[in-house]
Amino acid sequence: MRANVTRAAEGFDRRSFTIAEILRMQDAGIISEDENFELIEGKIVPLQAKTHVHELIRSALTIGIVRALPDKLWFGVATTIYLSANTFVEPDLAIYPKGIKLEEVKGSDILLAIEVALTSLAYDRGLKARLYARHGVNELWVIDAGRRCTFVHSGPGPQGWRSVVELGPNDALASTALPGFSMRLGSI
Repeated sequence: MRANVTRAAEGFDRRSFTIAEILRMQDAGIISEDENFELIEGKIVPLQAKTHVHELIRSALTIGIVRALPDKLWFGVATTIYLSANTFVEPDLAIYPKGIKLEEVKGSDILLAIEVALTSLAYDRGLKARLYARHGVNELWVIDAGRRCTFVHSGPGPQGWRSVVELGPNDALASTALPGFSMRLGSI
């Protein structure tokens, strides 16, 4: 049996992995559970270390969301979401219905995913946003931590998002998933 391969930009084949293979490598100690990465369409993508401003914004959002979270919803911080057999992502924050085992949460179960980005803004607004849309995540916020601006994505579909609206630091962030939540990033 030949392993899955993908073609890299320079024309050389790359080994493509599945989530099952990654989990087996972690169980065998080949990949440490402490390693911070995502599996994007079979490719291991290392994640950058978080900066102070990233953590500050994520913490403020966490506190505000937890205070507004309805009882019927669950809230994950850096939670692994399995989108397909060869893709898992770790949004900074995710909101999904209670009663679903974490390993069974799919893209369409995610009511709101939030990515706080400083060094990874192009990746989060590009490839990762397209993956979230393709897998039916209901709403995505990509926060430009440096500018304190938020790109609110709604209307997911196989071709991308129907709407992407940029909100400034003084605009109120709100979501239908969180009726009691409102925050302005400029106040952080």
